[in-house]
Amino acid sequence: MKGRKLTILMACLYALIFPILSSAEEQKDAKKSKDPFEIPSHVLDISKENTYPNTTENQEVIEPSELTKELMEGTDIPIKNPDLIKMLNESTLDPSPVAIGYRGMIYLGRWPLNYESLETNINWEYQKINTNELNNLGGDANQVMNYVQQEQKEIKGALTNKIKNPDDVKKMMLLATKEKTKLPLSYQTIIGKNTKKENSYNIPAEKFGVLNAFAPAVNEKGQVTFGEVYVQLKGSNKGLIIKNVTKQGIGGWIPIQDHVSFSFQIK
Repeated sequence: MKGRKLTILMACLYALIFPILSSAEEQKDAKKSKDPFEIPSHVLDISKENTYPNTTENQEVIEPSELTKELMEGTDIPIKNPDLIKMLNESTLDPSPVAIGYRGMIYLGRWPLNYESLETNINWEYQKINTNELNNLGGDANQVMNYVQQEQKEIKGALTNKIKNPDDVKKMMLLATKEKTKLPLSYQTIIGKNTKKENSYNIPAEKFGVLNAFAPAVNEKGQVTFGEVYVQLKGSNKGLIIKNVTKQGIGGWIPIQDHVSFSFQIK
């Protein structure tokens, strides 16, 4: 009898505890599945309202030719530099099939070969760009305030430390970060004067309202692989040789184009 009561008691306890455990696990799974780069509700797209027409910074994706693919497959170091791929595409290599014993080595220079993203974070208040204020201290009814850009603002991104071939590195970093975040990124974006958005904020009577606007940006950190690139010709065979490989850490800020983050306060 006592054993039966104990079994019933344990079943009741399990029924009470199990939903709590399940709920905790569900919340944990939800946090894991949440997109870390999801745009929050206080950040708005102003691409249609922006009085300055930004040009989308679409980096050209260079597709390797058959010869370039053949050369790249012969090395165990990934090559992601668009300018290097373009150079290889434009190269013509046609060793003679009867050139028995022929050997040659063509030095193409020292290149940044690829960029590996290690850490990506977003600062939704990267740069303050505007403040709107409404004084309702002497009022007896609510007033409404909207966002209006007072002055044209240019927001620039940059690498955070010195590195060789910075333009090549910036291109590779931008491509990698766009692919990772799926956000409209550009190293330069401009918010035009008199840009307006229909987001409204109520200012109660006897209160003072302040609406600050910020340009968001991605903080990207990673590693660049450098190497000396050679084309080796050996008889009728050809291949890439990469020597003196080094790696260097690099960081950068890349603005999110045509997006504004808002912070509203009542005083």
